[in-house]
Amino acid sequence: MLARIWALVIKEFLALLRDKKSRLVLIGPPIIQLVVFGYAATFDLNHIPYAVYNEDPGFASRELLGRFTGSQAFQQVATIQNEGQIAPLIDQEKALLVLHIGPHFTRDLLLRHPARVQVIIDGRNSNTATLALNYVNSVLIAFDQHWAAEHGWGRPPAQLDIRAWFNPNLLSRWFIVPGIVALLTLVVTLLVTGLSVAREREMGTFDQLLVTPMRPGEILLGKSLPGFIIGGLEGSFIALVAVLWFRVPFVGSIAALALGLFFFLLAAIGVGLMISSLAVTQQQGLLGVFLFLVPAIILSGFATPIANMPPLVQDLTTLNPMRYFLVIVRGVFLEGDGIHDLWAQYWPLAVIGVSSMAAATWLFRHRMQ
Repeated sequence: MLARIWALVIKEFLALLRDKKSRLVLIGPPIIQLVVFGYAATFDLNHIPYAVYNEDPGFASRELLGRFTGSQAFQQVATIQNEGQIAPLIDQEKALLVLHIGPHFTRDLLLRHPARVQVIIDGRNSNTATLALNYVNSVLIAFDQHWAAEHGWGRPPAQLDIRAWFNPNLLSRWFIVPGIVALLTLVVTLLVTGLSVAREREMGTFDQLLVTPMRPGEILLGKSLPGFIIGGLEGSFIALVAVLWFRVPFVGSIAALALGLFFFLLAAIGVGLMISSLAVTQQQGLLGVFLFLVPAIILSGFATPIANMPPLVQDLTTLNPMRYFLVIVRGVFLEGDGIHDLWAQYWPLAVIGVSSMAAATWLFRHRMQ
């Protein structure tokens, strides 16, 4: 059985590498997209979830916080009572930033001493963090102008003290490039597997496979392994480029990334084989790949934060394997996550992978009959 599967794997590689168009699809577009996304992609901000840690009982802090509450750009999601509550909110992405007002904020202003407001912000999405800080700064400027006019200050009475977690310099490349690992791995894996069975039907060699001693499960496994190998090499290559060329820090566990990549490839290959089993021609397979690919990217959180989507759409994202792998990749690169930190992302990927492979097996057997 292993010899038959290995022979089919070699056949798949030869079919891919001997075809000039296939080689171009595997090598050209990923490199071009890596460069384009790495240097040119930007994102917009829709709303800003924030938490408040106010240690000052005075009226000045209430007036400042009232300006945030009255602003349409901000949405308060939590009120913090101690410093220990800050890290979980930002780590779990429940709040983009935390406003920390010290216990002497009002007293310092009344004594004409500079008063500071500390902003602790999630720097993983650097573009969003930068825009959010601009909004915070605009609110603080309005407060300063009002306070200076009423109390005769000649300089801004309140100043921002900014701390960006996970991305201290708020470099957008640190957020975008790790996401490209997931994006391009999905693209290449779907293209390799989504056209494999359809190519056999179009070339007239599918019937030849059926008369071989290989069972349907062996044929499906032989079609899957090239996708695993090529997808794994593609993902590893892009991750190395991210670290060595784009200088994105890698502070987590290589084993955690490898395990996430395995489950992600399992899910992507299952989807690709489902598409390929349904397609009669390569053109239909290619159309099916892009019909899945575009929504998968949009609903992954790569370009638009999932928290900004309508509730029904957020529920749909739970069926998207790229959503979970994006969390794994960015967590490993920027947050230093290990395997034990990412179990909540592994098991949905595993369920999607096993389910899609089971569905692909059923479709393959059904179309054979």
